[in-house]
Amino acid sequence: MTSIRDLLGESLAVGERFRLELERRDGTLVATHPSDASPMDVAVVEGLEKLEERPPREPVEVEIVGRVVDSMVAGRIVSPTCEDDADERTA
Repeated sequence: MTSIRDLLGESLAVGERFRLELERRDGTLVATHPSDASPMDVAVVEGLEKLEERPPREPVEVEIVGRVVDSMVAGRIVSPTCEDDADERTA
C-alpha cells in the first residue's frame, strides 16, 4: 500500500540530485524544483560553504533532502560544479 508520505517523497524527489540554477530570494538561495509534479521550490540551505559566490553564476549539483524550510523542500549543495553523473535536467 502506498502512503501519502511515499507519494510526497516521490513528487519532491527526496534523495535525488539535480543541476539547478540558484537565485537569492529573501536572503535564501532558491531554485525552481525540476519536477513538474512538485508543489514546492527548493531552498538550498546545506553545503553553502562550498560556494564561492551566492548565488553562483552557473548551475550547481543539489541533492533534495527530506525536510521543509520556509514552505520549500530543503536542498544541499553536493558540488559547486555539475558532474556528468548528475541528472541532466537543469532548472
